[in-house]
Amino acid sequence: MIYGFVVSFFRLFNLVTGHKTIRLGERRLPKGTGAVLAINHTSYVDFTYIGIDARRRDKRFVRFMAKIELKNNPVIRFLMWGCQVIAVDRSAGADAYRAAVDELRKGEIVGVYPEATISRSFEIKTLKSGAARMAIEADVPIIPCIVWGSQRIATKGLPRQLGRTKTPVMVLIGEPIPPSGSADELSTSLHAAMTALLHEVQDAYGPHPKGENWVPARLGGSAPTLDEANVMDQQRD
Repeated sequence: MIYGFVVSFFRLFNLVTGHKTIRLGERRLPKGTGAVLAINHTSYVDFTYIGIDARRRDKRFVRFMAKIELKNNPVIRFLMWGCQVIAVDRSAGADAYRAAVDELRKGEIVGVYPEATISRSFEIKTLKSGAARMAIEADVPIIPCIVWGSQRIATKGLPRQLGRTKTPVMVLIGEPIPPSGSADELSTSLHAAMTALLHEVQDAYGPHPKGENWVPARLGGSAPTLDEANVMDQQRD
């Protein structure tokens, strides 16, 4: 019930703010079977767009994984409980990993951010191997997913844009990748697939104004490069 309320709330939020969401590849989401959704991470709200896609496709909810530190906020803690989020303690992640594999074997969709943290560069960071290891152990496909444009709404280090901005957001779900090979090999394939999808979405998104803070340096924006963003993350750890 709480999860349904959250989905409805964000649908209303998009309606009020005039955000136009373009969704591509929904048919690639499985019906009734387990899968790992590997999502790029550029925004605090990108999970909502993937969650709505799965709800539209198969009338079910994604079991997202999220860092346990979010529970420090009582409101977020309540929402995480209500949405059955799998909390990840990054200093001891074995329990969360096991819980995720169990859910996958039950036929659930588990949403994972393999980059682990928001990408300040808006490029695909080096991926952690957990998503690939879960897919292999549960014997389910891993599906690359890209959300683009949500970094304009709320992201790390930039002002929130929560008014009626009519921001376009694109969601692209890629072809499922079979759980074969080693975790490193699967992670490499996943990184290549996510990068290709990201570039595809960016090409279709429309103009990326030069110098804008939400635009990657590769496209002429003022966002830090991937290397610069990695240094920034290390300095804050």
